[in-house]
Amino acid sequence: MTFGDDILAGKAAFIAGGTRGMNLAIAERYASAGADVAVLSRDPERCAAAAEKLASYGVKSLGIPCDVRDYEGLADAFKQAADAFGGLDIVVAGQAGNFYAPALGMSANGFRTIVEIDLIGTFSVFKASYEHLRRPGASLIAITAPEAVRPLHFQAHVCAAKAGVNMVVKVLALEWGPAGVRVNGISPGPIEGSWGMANVASPTEDIVEKIRKAMPLKRWGKESDIADAGIFLASDASSYVTGTILDVDGGAVIASPEGAEVDAVFDPSKDVRVKRKS
Repeated sequence: MTFGDDILAGKAAFIAGGTRGMNLAIAERYASAGADVAVLSRDPERCAAAAEKLASYGVKSLGIPCDVRDYEGLADAFKQAADAFGGLDIVVAGQAGNFYAPALGMSANGFRTIVEIDLIGTFSVFKASYEHLRRPGASLIAITAPEAVRPLHFQAHVCAAKAGVNMVVKVLALEWGPAGVRVNGISPGPIEGSWGMANVASPTEDIVEKIRKAMPLKRWGKESDIADAGIFLASDASSYVTGTILDVDGGAVIASPEGAEVDAVFDPSKDVRVKRKS
C-alpha cells in the first residue's frame, strides 16, 4: 500500500458506481485505510456483494441500490449513509455509461442517456452530498476520462459528457472552496481489464499493441494506480489541491502516433540520440 495504514481512520466515504472495477478498487483502498464506505449502483446484488467485501476490512459499510438519474432516490441514499456514519468526508462520482457508436449511428436518446449518467449524474451526486459533508476538509472526486480533452472516434457522447464533468469540477471548486470543500477529478487512461479497454480502446489485438507502444510509459495501468490517486485526493496529503484533473494515464493524453516508433532511453552519461525502430 502506497500510503500508511489508517490514513483515513475516522472518515466516511460514499462512492457512486462503487460496486465494480476501478471504483470498487478505490472503495477497498478507502476501507483498508480505515474509512467507513457506502457504495451505490443500480444492481442490488452487486451492492450487497460490495458491502460484504468492504465490511471484511473491519469498517462500517453500506450498499445502496439507486440510479443517479433519480435525484430523490440519490438524496435519500446520501441521508442513509450520513445517518449511518455520522456525516461524510469523501464523495466519489464514479458512475458511468458508454457504448461504441458513430455519431450518425447514435440516437438522440442514446446520446442523452450518457450525458444524464456521466455529466448530470456527477452534478447530482455532488449536490445531493453537500448538506451531509463534514466541512471544512471534505473531498469530492469525479472520475472523468481522457476523452474530455482528446476527441475519440465513435465517442461523441462520452467526449461531450466528460468535458462537462471537468468543468463541473472546476466550477464547484471555485464555489465550494470557501467552505473548505475540495473538488477534483481523476482521469484514468487505459486500465488493464477495464470495460473501456475491452470495448472501446482496444477492439483488436493490433490496436492494443499500437496504443501500448505509443504510450510514454509503455504499459497499461492497473486498478491499484487509480486507487492510489483516489486515496491521495481523499487524504490530507492533497489538502491544497482543488479544481484539478489528475491524469492517471501513463501519458496517454500526451501520446502521439510516432511514440510507437521511438526506442530510446535518456542516459546523461552518454550522447543519446533518438533512434527509430526498424
